[in-house]
Amino acid sequence: MFHWANAVAFHLFGETVKWSDLLGNLLGLATVALAMRRSMWAWPVQIAGCVLLFGANISAHLGGTAARQVALAGMAVYGWFRWNAVRRNEHDITIRWATWTERALLAVGLGLGTVAFAQVLEHYNASWAPWPDAYIFIGSLVATIAQARGYVEFWFVWVAVDVVGVPLAFNNGLPVSGLVYVFYFAIVVAGLRQWMVKARARKAVPSAQSAAFKEVTV
Repeated sequence: MFHWANAVAFHLFGETVKWSDLLGNLLGLATVALAMRRSMWAWPVQIAGCVLLFGANISAHLGGTAARQVALAGMAVYGWFRWNAVRRNEHDITIRWATWTERALLAVGLGLGTVAFAQVLEHYNASWAPWPDAYIFIGSLVATIAQARGYVEFWFVWVAVDVVGVPLAFNNGLPVSGLVYVFYFAIVVAGLRQWMVKARARKAVPSAQSAAFKEVTV
């Protein structure tokens, strides 16, 4: 069924580059760039990339990473509807730092989710590297949820995912995925900086309004 995922695009430095790996990751880069600009196009582009990378990961026997693509496609649908609803009501996506409670929930979800999913992968022999595979899967879900809710912290989660994703991809014959993770890091740093500026600007507005109100009342 996924024979197309093994179609070879070209060979580079002794590595075989598959079309599914190449095009899926190019769309992944586009998704991050669009998310940085808070564009609604980030979500449909992400879904298209997930379809291609699902096939690439199935062919590399990475069940967890393949499942990640299915989950990310579903989360992209959620993100699109959430951002669309916010835009109708507020005309823009609200960027803010998560509260300590929200951060704790993200951390607990990442930790417990990784342990639980790794056990599933081991039980069904669905991955040769169940723990890092599970970590990337759950980390991607946590990052997407945080992105959909406009938390600045979602960029930090992506960095944590990339640190594990680079060696895992290279070790599984997906060189484009490994290389793209490196490019992701540069884009993530730029996106983090931009979202931090947006979050500070949003926080400064109520403070300025409060100061103006005090000045008027005095």
